[in-house]
Amino acid sequence: MITETVEIDVRYAETDQMGVVYHANYLIWCEIGRTSLMGKLGVSYSAMEESGVLAPVTNVNMNYKAPARYGRKMYVTTWIESYTGVRVTYGYEISDEKNNLCMDGTSEHVLVDKKNFRPLSMKKHFPEWHALYWTNQK
Repeated sequence: MITETVEIDVRYAETDQMGVVYHANYLIWCEIGRTSLMGKLGVSYSAMEESGVLAPVTNVNMNYKAPARYGRKMYVTTWIESYTGVRVTYGYEISDEKNNLCMDGTSEHVLVDKKNFRPLSMKKHFPEWHALYWTNQK
């Protein structure tokens, strides 16, 4: 299983008046982690979209454990939790610089045709990506 960890500096604009990161920003950080993992695997999200395939989010689960705060460094670790050939679930852990787990969760994505949003098989449309995802899931 391959993982990818990305460092993020918490910006003031991502926080509320208490200096705590607003919960929706974790989704953005997960996207950063996910696209970085894909890049590490040699999978290009932009190439996928250019070929007429999208990967919309179908489910998100986030468990908030401790507050992420302004001025800290955060570490987003991402991996492939599960993969079926059509549906992929990414796993995430977001920790601070003191190694406190702030959030863990998953996001589920399905490959679809850009024109009609019908599900597509990664094995059929991107066989090399299929092999990478199949062998690198948890």
